[in-house]
Amino acid sequence: MATSNGFVDGTPSESALIFLGTGCSSMVPNLMCLLQPSDPPCPVCVQSLSIPPERNPNYRCNTSLLIDYGAAAANGGDRKYILIDVGKTFRETVLRWFVAHRIPRIDSIILTHEHADAVLGLDDIRAVQAFSPTNDIDPTPIYLSQHSMDSIAEKFPYLVQKKRKEGAEIRRVAQIDWNIIADDCNQQFFASGLKFTPLPVMHGEDYICLGFLFGEKNRVAYISDVSRFPASTEYVISKSGAGQLDLLILDSLYRTGSHNVHLCFPQTLETVKRLCPKQTLLIGMTHEFDHHKDNEFLMEWSRREGIPVKLAHDGLRVPINL
Repeated sequence: MATSNGFVDGTPSESALIFLGTGCSSMVPNLMCLLQPSDPPCPVCVQSLSIPPERNPNYRCNTSLLIDYGAAAANGGDRKYILIDVGKTFRETVLRWFVAHRIPRIDSIILTHEHADAVLGLDDIRAVQAFSPTNDIDPTPIYLSQHSMDSIAEKFPYLVQKKRKEGAEIRRVAQIDWNIIADDCNQQFFASGLKFTPLPVMHGEDYICLGFLFGEKNRVAYISDVSRFPASTEYVISKSGAGQLDLLILDSLYRTGSHNVHLCFPQTLETVKRLCPKQTLLIGMTHEFDHHKDNEFLMEWSRREGIPVKLAHDGLRVPINL
């Protein structure tokens, strides 16, 4: 499934978006569907035992996006590789998709929030950094909110500490340069030369998660964990507000019903109609979604509504000019 997809436009593209993961926190297949199978068995999860993950669009790791940013290379510089989120399946996605797409490194990382499916792969960052037994290497910049920084300092104190305690042995750990960003649409930042606008959204009514807007030639919004859009954020990414998105990448947890901390399919489609992007790819899905069947449904829905929408899948590469 690691093939290019001309979903955005047909023009030659300097950059690309690579979907490392498109699943929910518990991933797909759902383990309980394999440990205690229903009768009849779950048609999505049972495929995991018969179809290799790289050929199975229903095999979904934690939601994560890699931006292969080629603008600098077009001007004689190096390509830049920007990663959004480093969840529980980070190492698996490196093995599966970095090799397939010839990704040699990570230049910078952006975190949407500090939940397990976004940060528990941080320890493995050292595996994609240059080797140094004394940790004498350039650190990888990570951009995150203050709330996420406070939480990560508790989860991974050894990744945050700047100085070794007297008498402590040197142990190889990921070298990280922590950069705090604001939960504010008006405070943009740059990661590896690409400008990002934070998009604060509600991930449940007691929690602010960040999405991100990026790209000047094509405006892309990536929003992986959302239950509600504050008015100020919605204005920035809506056709009736600051301008139409070229591509919206949006959360859609369950196929039916609703959820207190995520959009589900019915609310996701209503959101798409309200924001009116040129095109949309859905992520964050559970095993209720069957990639082929639901994309057939979305083909008809898109034809009727005039807004192209598809389910993304792990390994999908979308060429795009940013």
